[in-house]
Amino acid sequence: MTETDHYGFATRAIHVGQDPDPTTGSVIVPIHATSTFAQDGVGGLRGGFEYSRTGNPTRAALEECLAALEGGRHGRAFASGMAATDTALRTMLRPGDHVIIPNDAYGGTFRLLDKVMSHWGIEYTPVALSDADAVRAAVRPNTRLVWVETPTNPLLRIADIALLAELSHSVDARLLVDNTFASPYLQSPLDLGADVVLHSTTKYIGGHSDVIGGALVTSDDELNTAFGFLQNAAGAVPGPFDAWLTLRGIKTLEVRMEKHSDNTEKITEALLRHPKVTHVFYPGLPDHPGHEVATKQMRRYGGMVSFTVEGGVDAALQVCSRTRLFTLAESLGGVESLIEHPGRMTHLSTAGSPLQVPGDLVRLSVGIESADDLIADLLAALD
Repeated sequence: MTETDHYGFATRAIHVGQDPDPTTGSVIVPIHATSTFAQDGVGGLRGGFEYSRTGNPTRAALEECLAALEGGRHGRAFASGMAATDTALRTMLRPGDHVIIPNDAYGGTFRLLDKVMSHWGIEYTPVALSDADAVRAAVRPNTRLVWVETPTNPLLRIADIALLAELSHSVDARLLVDNTFASPYLQSPLDLGADVVLHSTTKYIGGHSDVIGGALVTSDDELNTAFGFLQNAAGAVPGPFDAWLTLRGIKTLEVRMEKHSDNTEKITEALLRHPKVTHVFYPGLPDHPGHEVATKQMRRYGGMVSFTVEGGVDAALQVCSRTRLFTLAESLGGVESLIEHPGRMTHLSTAGSPLQVPGDLVRLSVGIESADDLIADLLAALD
């Protein structure tokens, strides 16, 4: 337990790792735009910094804050969510090992495993992680990792983190939770037994669609050391300005997530009433298969919603092209609303695989604009 653990979420987001600068009194963490640091004699490091790939004060502030938000002892920041994913996989797996992944995993994660890691002898099995029996059946003697997304992208399926942590540990495997969709504000996987939490900080943590980044958080000292070694050895680190932008975004994470959730609940109600919408995927709906588990492990249900439309692929593409406030673009989690066709965009790499997504599916990242304006925009696109 650290001295900041008793603080509320918003207080930690604004203050942890972000004390006023001791030299100037700057309230905001400075952007330490330097590649190297002067030493007081050979090995005489000031504050432990020698070279910015290895460590930078702005990045260190971000890493401390990220760890505090997830309730972990250690945070590591990366140049992108995929850089964090690559580091996690290469740290925790060796040739011949097996990993269980969601059967609707993020396309980038699937691509890395299927097109890169498989050439190095890593095996994977896609499973409906909401089905504990299916997960047990997928376990092999060489299973070393269970990789969880909850909610998943783009079908918003829910996995029981505590249950999967117990199952993973019973077979000497680790549990990693990609917490990108929920954000640290809505869900705390480490408290539920996860060994590692992963984020694309590009999304809700950054929150303004202006910076790319990733993170790994853990309380396991050995894992943290291994993450840090590969972070430095491979060098996929964020620059100081990227770290600074991410810290800036973190400060408003709580208020943004509340507004994202408010808007999404209203939009979901409007979608349910529309005759051309055939199904709505949102864990906040009582008839969602994972609603009970989501209610147990999440503070609210988040800002992502997907739906299918009458007319198949062509109709879905038309909806995506007709909105004016919802911008047609990949990514998610920013203050502005986005719309996309997963089958042709973020999940194109899954085409023809067991992870292929429905062609009539539309995914929304609901922003923090006025809800009535967003609803009107969607209804016009559907009509």
